[in-house]
Amino acid sequence: MLTKLIMATLFEVLLNFLISLIVSAAGIYLVTNFYGKKKPFATDITAALIGAVIYSISYYYIGTGFLAALIGGIAWLIALEKIYNIGWLKALLISIGIWIIVSLLSFLPTVAGPL
Repeated sequence: MLTKLIMATLFEVLLNFLISLIVSAAGIYLVTNFYGKKKPFATDITAALIGAVIYSISYYYIGTGFLAALIGGIAWLIALEKIYNIGWLKALLISIGIWIIVSLLSFLPTVAGPL
């Protein structure tokens, strides 16, 4: 009984992670294409995964709060700069655009109601 519960929980966590990863990658794809940085979708998935890892490490070592978000955000800007071969300002503009797009995309299921 406990094993089934653990497996169901693990499946739910993995499914939520994969959906979040795809939504984030879609946001990255839309914004980077808007700024003329066309790369394969696999690059956008990699950028989303790297962002998730960076923020996880930041929150694990620093804890929750503004400092963890700030350090994670700066690290992710560096990652975006390297992945897309862009400057700091463009990385910042892209990250703001990604935040807006992903926020809008994550709001859609709430508007539609339960599926």
